[in-house]
Amino acid sequence: MVLKAKRYVDAVLVVDDGSNDNTAEIARDAGAIVISHKENKGKSAVIKTGFKYALDHGFDYVVTIDGDGQHNPDEIPSVLENLQNNGHDIIIGSRYGARTEMPGWRKVGKRVLDYATSYGSGGYLTDSQCGFRGFNKKAVQGLISNLNGNAFSVESEQLIRGHDLGLNFGNAPITCKYNDLDTSTKNPASHGFSVLGYVIWMVAEKRPLLFIAVPGFVLVLLGLIFGMYTLQYYNQTQVFLMSYAILTSILLIIGTIGMFIGLMLNVLPNILKRSKLDF
Repeated sequence: MVLKAKRYVDAVLVVDDGSNDNTAEIARDAGAIVISHKENKGKSAVIKTGFKYALDHGFDYVVTIDGDGQHNPDEIPSVLENLQNNGHDIIIGSRYGARTEMPGWRKVGKRVLDYATSYGSGGYLTDSQCGFRGFNKKAVQGLISNLNGNAFSVESEQLIRGHDLGLNFGNAPITCKYNDLDTSTKNPASHGFSVLGYVIWMVAEKRPLLFIAVPGFVLVLLGLIFGMYTLQYYNQTQVFLMSYAILTSILLIIGTIGMFIGLMLNVLPNILKRSKLDF
């Protein structure tokens, strides 16, 4: 992959994320610049390391590509052309239709994450999880200090944070190879749920009243309803419904915590902004 990529770019950077094989040596022999992490830090840290190198060395564009063989470096010119000529800050490689070998079960999971990420990024995205992407310097400068996630949530986080920064997105159709490739070091199901959980949290951070306080309020209402029923039943029969009482307590506690967290997350940003202005 390094040899192929070198045909289309000024430099190939391989970030060795604490591997215990010959990745770094093989990459150097192929002509890549290698930066090694002493320990595994996750994909988000890898991306930030690459971005920092690009900014430190004055590159105007960055193309990221997974090193597991599923992407074709011969398609780098297509991604770069879209990035340079169509006014976009980020180009997302789109694995869609007959050009991809993606298994059906992966397509279902990808679609769920696409919808979730789209909700947080202000528009529909065809492939929110593809690691084959292009970035201009504006995007790199904006994202490098705003990526806070870890592991494989970085693809979704790039788009949600990018939307918050006012960056423009575009798509470039790419091929994708899955057959006979072990393209992930993590169980796909746990990977998907961890990404979805982080995406939901990022969206909830942006709208804490709607996604945290309101559900908390609903739980409190349900708790009050169950509590009133429990008391009414006891008054009529002198039988105390312990299971209902426990459920009432759980609903009230979780709901109250949700309302408190939602209100705090809604108020804190304004307090922090005012404190910065006063400072």
